Formats: sequence, C-alpha cells, structure tokens
Amino acid sequence: MMRLFEILLLLSSANLLAIKMFCKNNRKPLFIASVTGTLLLVIHLVVEGYRIQLLFPYCITLAFLVVLLLTLFHKTAAWTMPRFLSATLFTAGAASLLLTGALMYVFPVFQLPEPTGSLKVGTQTFHFVDEGRNEIFSEAPGDKRELMVQVWYPAQNTKGKPKPFIPDADKFLKEEYMSKTFRIPSIFMDYMKDISSHSYENAEVSGSSASYPLIILNHGYSSSKTYYTSQAEDLASHGYVVASIDHTYSTFATVFPDSRTTTMKTDEDLIGERQYRDKVGKVWTDDITFTLDQFERVNSGNIPSALNGKLDLDRIGVFGHSFGGAASYDVAYDPRITAGIDLDGSLYLYDKEPLSKPFMFIFSEMAFSLYNKVKENYVYTNEELEAMGSTREQVDKDTKGVKLQLEHLEHVAKNGGQILYIEGTEHYNFGELQFLSPLFQHVKLTGKISPARATFIVNAYTLDFFDKYLKNKGGSLLDGPSDEYPEVKFVTSRFTGEQP
Repeated sequence: MMRLFEILLLLSSANLLAIKMFCKNNRKPLFIASVTGTLLLVIHLVVEGYRIQLLFPYCITLAFLVVLLLTLFHKTAAWTMPRFLSATLFTAGAASLLLTGALMYVFPVFQLPEPTGSLKVGTQTFHFVDEGRNEIFSEAPGDKRELMVQVWYPAQNTKGKPKPFIPDADKFLKEEYMSKTFRIPSIFMDYMKDISSHSYENAEVSGSSASYPLIILNHGYSSSKTYYTSQAEDLASHGYVVASIDHTYSTFATVFPDSRTTTMKTDEDLIGERQYRDKVGKVWTDDITFTLDQFERVNSGNIPSALNGKLDLDRIGVFGHSFGGAASYDVAYDPRITAGIDLDGSLYLYDKEPLSKPFMFIFSEMAFSLYNKVKENYVYTNEELEAMGSTREQVDKDTKGVKLQLEHLEHVAKNGGQILYIEGTEHYNFGELQFLSPLFQHVKLTGKISPARATFIVNAYTLDFFDKYLKNKGGSLLDGPSDEYPEVKFVTSRFTGEQP
C-alpha cells in the first residue's frame, strides 16, 4: 500500500509543477505550495522514513524550496525562465512523477495482516546445534547441522514496539541476499526494514492457559522462516505455540547469533530430480525431528526460556508451504505428531506406505489442475509442451512420480483427510512473498486473488483444522463448501474415486 505522506508528497510535487507552469504571473500560490511541500517532506521523512522510490519528489520539493529562499533573500531574483526551458523541465518533472507513482505501486510498503485472535503475540528465537549430525552442505569438514528457529506464542503484558518483520533486513540488504533471490536491486527494497510484525520479543507468556499445543512451521524452498510470519502470529493469537525453522542452506539467508550467515547451497536446478529431492528432504525431515527433541528440552527447563513448562507436547501439529509442505507430510509419520497440513507442496520420499493420521492438503488452483490432468491421463500437445519448455519424455518421467504421490493423496482422502484448492491462486499465494509486489501476479507467481484475501483464507482453514485435531473444537469449515469462503473448493471426493 502507498503510505499517506508519500501520496501527499507526490501530489504536492505535481501541484508545484502545475502552478509553475500555469500560474506564471502569480507568486503567492507557488509560495504557499512550496512551503506546504517542504512541510510534507519533513513530516514524511520523520514519520515514514526515506525511500529511494520518492527521489524525484524529494528533488522537486527541494528545488522549489531553494528558489523560494533565493526569492526571499534576494529581492531581484525572479521565478521566470525561458518558455522552452520551462516546458522542458515541466515535461521532465511530470515524467519523473509518473515513474515515481509506478515505483510506489510496484514496491508498496505493505503491512502484515492483523492476527485474528484475542491474545497478544510474543516471539523468541532459538539457536540449535545437532552435535550428532554432520552438515552435508557445508564446505568445512566437521561442521555440525545448525538451525535457527523462531517461535511465536500467546503473550501478555507486552511492552515496547513489535519486532521488525525481517529482523536482519539491514544485513540482508547490504549483502544483497534478498535482491539476488528476487532479482530486484537492493536500493528498491530498503523499505523492507521499516515493515513491522505484530509480535513482541521475549514477551511474557500468556496465562490464559497452563500450556499450549505446539505447531512446527516449515518454509518453502529458498525462502525463509520469516516469510510466514502472519500465519504464525495468527495461530499464536488463538492459543498455539508456533516454531518456524530456517532449514539451513535452503534459505536465501540464515543469520546465526555470531553474525555468520549461510545462503543457498542446495541446488535449485536439481531439486526437481527425485534422488536429489529425497536427499534434501531427508535433511529437512531430520531438522524437524531434531527440533521436536529440542522443544522437549525447552519444556523440561533444560533450555532456558519463557516457554519452560508451557508446551503441551501431547498435542503437536506440523504444516508448511511448498517443499516445507512436503517436509510436513514426511515428518508426520513421527508418532509425536497428531496432525498436519501441506500447503501446495509436492511430496518426497514417497516410496512407503501412505500416512494414516489427520492430514489436509490445500493446493493452488494451478497445482490442482496439474494433479487433475495426471489423474485423467491428459496428453499434452506439442504446442503445449513447447509453451511449457518441456519435452514429452520429461513429462512422462514427472508423471510417474506424480502418480506415486497421488497414491498418498488418495489414501489420505479415504482415511478422513481433506484435499482442497483455492480458486484464483498460484504457488506464491501461501505466504508473505505475495505482498512484495503486484508484479508477481503479472508473471503468474501469484493468482488473481488479492494477497490479503488469500492470507485470510489460508489462516482460517489452518486454524480450523488444528482446532479440530489439537483442541477438539471447531472444524466446521472442514465439513464442506462455505458461503463465507466461496473460493475454497473441496475436491476430496475427486481423490477417493467417489467422483468421476
């Protein structure tokens, strides 16, 4: 969204140009507009902060301020200039403001959705080292697997300001970790450091319950634990402890307490190959089971935390997006886990008996369409293959893997699980990345649905699912289509053979 004083400053700059161009013989309107513009600039910088996207309004406002001061202190100074030069500057200024408006639209300073629960949200970050597991993606021999895990929990008596959405944003921007991931110059992403979360660091745990169910959250491949903050905060506001894992070397950047930073080391080009996918997946699954071990230590007091004794480890859920959704399905075989959700993720390590416990798949419309084509034995035309950038051999190879995954989906569907898709969504409509830029919709990373609406729907169904299986309440949204959420399509029967 565009911030108030950014908009006013942009309009003020346009007004200055218009007055200069069309009110040439009247200095008073220009004087008033210049003073107003300067005040707006100061307020904007103090309240909202500098953004490179507004460089041209800054320059225009300051230029008119300089002329104003010259006029005040040098009575002989004039506002007039040759007509050709005036028209040229007006055209250049107008074009620069149009560009500014476009940049403000393309790179909006967004706000994370407000948690819908009644409880405040606290957050704490843990650094876990698995001394029993060597780091296979590190170049240094003897390195052990290290994880950064951020936890969101119900809180009370919160003080100070909420934690930034991306705590290490300055480092990420300076080292261009984020810009390399999104292929966007860091200079256009500096506003990310100004975006706030709704959670308070190391806040007091809420006393509304003696203990809270634990949910493990897993990010998408090459993403980050922070890009699912609104989902974690929403669950925490409803009485859950949510632990989001940075799966080291599979994130765009992970910062450790001593400022060491790791980036992507797993191969994005190979992740579609089954053998490599299974190798990376095994590491992620082990990350989650190790994290569960650590939270047993947190709960017992062996790791100091405000959460000591506050975790109900008889009620554990797991969910994740994309590769994190696959990890959530794979780790759900662990007997400690009660139920899980896969958000638009295909599976790995699927050469085993399907899972037999409460599980829900929520797909994007695009992903469901692909699964549906495999079920229908759809044959792609040569033109379609060319448009996809694929070959018939590659599609046939991929189809074999998808059919094995379908066996798991069908088993889950036949054993009380749910399979849904959200109309108008694409793969990036399941986390905070969808808020970064409306351009994502034009390149099919996100669908036609608005980011706020997509987040609201995903959060509602995630909460209802975990309420049903971890708290023995709710679950009404899982009963079938809802007038409140017409975008959600129930296709469970499509995978049970009950529907052609």
